[in-house]
Amino acid sequence: MTTLETQRQYPASPAAVFAAIKDPARLARWWGPAGFSNQFEVFEFEAGGRWVFTMISPDGTRYPNESLFKQIDKDRRVVIEHVAHPHFVLTITLEMVDGGTLLKWQQAFTDPAVAEAFRAIAAPANEQNLDRLDAELANG
Repeated sequence: MTTLETQRQYPASPAAVFAAIKDPARLARWWGPAGFSNQFEVFEFEAGGRWVFTMISPDGTRYPNESLFKQIDKDRRVVIEHVAHPHFVLTITLEMVDGGTLLKWQQAFTDPAVAEAFRAIAAPANEQNLDRLDAELANG
């Protein structure tokens, strides 16, 4: 198993950060790398629920995605299994810290070769994703 990790501190409460995750309209605004947009087809935000959506790149390329919400702990943690290629489990953890929330983002790949191939794309994309969350929290 190979895990790609990043973290970010936000000047918002864990409840405020969680609210930007659980609301599909808000999540669609910030999910993905810079310039991408999303079309959600299914969004069942509950343990065992499905999340089916298409990410659309700035050049119009469409990337179908399908995930399952494996665990949801209100204001604390969301575990998402990405069942489309590439397969991984994303754990988003929210910890209250002085001045706001520390968000930990851990993408665990079962196949180390897939993780290494995806690392060059995922590392900057994850940072851009968290930049977009920062903007959503500022506007939300």
